[in-house]
Amino acid sequence: MNTRRQFIATVAGAAAVSSKASGADEPKPEIRYSMNPTPPKVGPHTGTLDVFVQKLKPRGERPLSFLKEEHGDLAAWKAKARAKMLELFHYTPEKCDPQAEVISRKDCGDYIREEIRFNTTPVFRVPGTVLIPKGLTKPAPAVVLLHSHGGYYLWGRERELEGDDVHPTLIEMRESYGKKAIGTEMVRRGYVVISIDMFFWGERRMVLEDDPPEWKERPAGISSESVVKFNQRSNASEQLMGRTLLSAGVTWSGILAWDDVRTVDYLVTRPEVDPQRIGCVGHSVGGLRTAYLAALDDRIKAAVVCGWMCSFPNQLAKHIRSTIGHTKIIPGIYRLMDHPDIASIAMPTPLMVINGIQDFLFEPDGVRAAHEKLAKCYAKAGVPDHFKGIIEERPHEFNAERQEDAWAWFERWL
Repeated sequence: MNTRRQFIATVAGAAAVSSKASGADEPKPEIRYSMNPTPPKVGPHTGTLDVFVQKLKPRGERPLSFLKEEHGDLAAWKAKARAKMLELFHYTPEKCDPQAEVISRKDCGDYIREEIRFNTTPVFRVPGTVLIPKGLTKPAPAVVLLHSHGGYYLWGRERELEGDDVHPTLIEMRESYGKKAIGTEMVRRGYVVISIDMFFWGERRMVLEDDPPEWKERPAGISSESVVKFNQRSNASEQLMGRTLLSAGVTWSGILAWDDVRTVDYLVTRPEVDPQRIGCVGHSVGGLRTAYLAALDDRIKAAVVCGWMCSFPNQLAKHIRSTIGHTKIIPGIYRLMDHPDIASIAMPTPLMVINGIQDFLFEPDGVRAAHEKLAKCYAKAGVPDHFKGIIEERPHEFNAERQEDAWAWFERWL
């Protein structure tokens, strides 16, 4: 399966085989990473069966959209919509003591970096990083930083953070972030920052018994080609992982959402954090996670979704294969709410949404429709200024200019 954020890796395989056969030195492969896919191929992804898919997809306003006339009371609608979302996750983990542990603490000059572990559920003990500005004299605003998918699994949260021995492939991946480690950008602006690894990424990646040692240990000197091969294997295994979780009676989307909510549970225990000033931000699938977290948790006081907003029916013909996998499916919800309806559950929380029309992961009219719906929802809720949508001629990226918009949004609301 080609997943939505699949890296483009050009590996000179045939040349390498030829060189080995001739005894010549094996050439180094040229490996390029990009979070920007190629445009969808001509014709629907499901071929001749698309005619049936188009007839099956929901039409008109969904029953649980806030724009339906019968939903006039925001608080009552939020409670109903949120409860349905949580129900359809098919996953309600027992709350538990996080038993937080600081594994290491490093002075990074103008901020402190802590590597931590804490329980989000009795099953999951999650690795994370906390960045703390130096010189705090009172509790500071905080941001939950939600990392992307990228078709890159060997490391997770590290793509958003500066650190020791950052692998060249991670540095190259930051092209989509304006060559910046955005967690470091934020802590230097005075925010406490926390970022965890998603299930199936980074320290929580899928490792098999017969995997080579470098896939198990992630040494700093692992070759770029080996990183590519691990990511390709993990990419191909997403279907397997998704089916396995569904067969266990839970959804992958539910696991991600609850881990993020429980990250806020941990964050508010930190003495450096002002619990009344917490935001969340993410790019790509981090943007999807941001929409879910803001929808589910009223402790989030401002949110920025970058690179993941669309109307799902527009995606069904040519924008499923590389965009929507098991991590984004909440079974049955799309007949009740579209994706922008889910994001609107956050209201009245201030929400900024950023999309690029040159982002081939999303159908352009569906992107515009999603932004228009969110604007209408916020207007109906009486807080039109709490939503800001940005659509521009850009690819799938969180560039430096849009980051400045995001940080201004947080400064305004946090």
